[in-house]
Amino acid sequence: MSAVEKVGKLDEQLLDEYQDVHMHVFGKPLRVLDHGKGTHVWDVDGNEYLDFLGGIAVNSVGYADPRWIAALTAQAEKAAHVSNYFATEPQIRLAEKLIELAGAPKGSHVYFGNSGTEGNEAALKLAKLYGRTLPNAHTVMGGKSPRIIALKHGFHGRTMGSLSATWKPAIRTPFEPLVPDVEFVDANDIDAMHDAFARTGAGKYAEGPIAAVIIEMIQGEAGVLPLDPSYVQGVRALCDSNDALLIVDEVQTGIGRTGSWFAFQREDLGGGIQPDMVTFAKGVAGGFPMGGMIAFGEKLSRMYSAGLHGSTFGGNPLGAAAALATLHIIEEDGLVANAEERGIQLRNALDACDNPLFVATRGRGLLNAVLLAHPCAHAVVDWALEHGLIVNAVAPNALRLAPSLVVSGDDVDSCVETLARVPSDLADD
Repeated sequence: MSAVEKVGKLDEQLLDEYQDVHMHVFGKPLRVLDHGKGTHVWDVDGNEYLDFLGGIAVNSVGYADPRWIAALTAQAEKAAHVSNYFATEPQIRLAEKLIELAGAPKGSHVYFGNSGTEGNEAALKLAKLYGRTLPNAHTVMGGKSPRIIALKHGFHGRTMGSLSATWKPAIRTPFEPLVPDVEFVDANDIDAMHDAFARTGAGKYAEGPIAAVIIEMIQGEAGVLPLDPSYVQGVRALCDSNDALLIVDEVQTGIGRTGSWFAFQREDLGGGIQPDMVTFAKGVAGGFPMGGMIAFGEKLSRMYSAGLHGSTFGGNPLGAAAALATLHIIEEDGLVANAEERGIQLRNALDACDNPLFVATRGRGLLNAVLLAHPCAHAVVDWALEHGLIVNAVAPNALRLAPSLVVSGDDVDSCVETLARVPSDLADD
């Protein structure tokens, strides 16, 4: 790849206008993008980039797939939206397909929202309902409030409920107090999880029963940190012996991203466990805002009755059509297998790269991180962008690579070729 302009004239103009009218919650954008095709995207000044971020693991089937466009167009010609007083066939078919792909048992049900944080809100609220059915959870009778256990470095969203289960202090603290009875334990530390369960009881110093544990198979926002499968198995066993639910957040890892439809289905991540709830979003609709939750089994699904939860746009027929098209393309083109193969190629190539800046790689499928010798991730992102490659600083010393599932072997080679030329002496962030 050849170098491109740092920021073009039209880019600069539009970025200034953006700053004038948008909340500054994202900081100043890097570029103003105009259009894309496959794994490549162009900014408003015509500069081309190889996108190895994929909209942060959203653009599963790349940019502008004609089958995806046709599916949205056909549905838009029928109805873009109906209220949730009515159903549409795409909504029904999508729920059936997701239950099938997740391997959920008969009687499982799906809730649709618009994002990952909404999927996790739905799961956490359902866990609250479930927790009130546990022994010693009836506070009016002297019981103690049920608890939810989350992992340190976990990320589940930014709305008040999902933020309560998100560990990062920098984004939690300004909004405290958050939803109570959520606590954090170290990831991959089964003794810490056991201690959390052991504190349950009726005594003066005991705490309420645990309603649910929420985990990510790979902690993406923490730097792409996989859980150990034996740990996941241990958590599942603790949940089973204490009548607690296991929620698996697959917002970033689901829909083929890790080389299986859902990351918990990988033996080297989930260890063969079955969750009680799975949340999803990001890649499910190929770029259309869509998210939700799958409740495994009839008993848990029945706890949500009419009016207890909802979303105006949840299950929107346009979004459902986009998701059905996305899942069809992934199946038709063998993109789950491609994610596994290209991920192995990417990690092997980066491990073999002689750039002294690169220390190691980690991840599964097409959710990966490359660890840096010193904390210069943002400087690397800027350098790569100026040389036509989009990557992400997921931690001060780690880059995240999450390209579309359509990424080719040539794309991987091109990405690694560019990263190999990153100066190893870039200034720390």
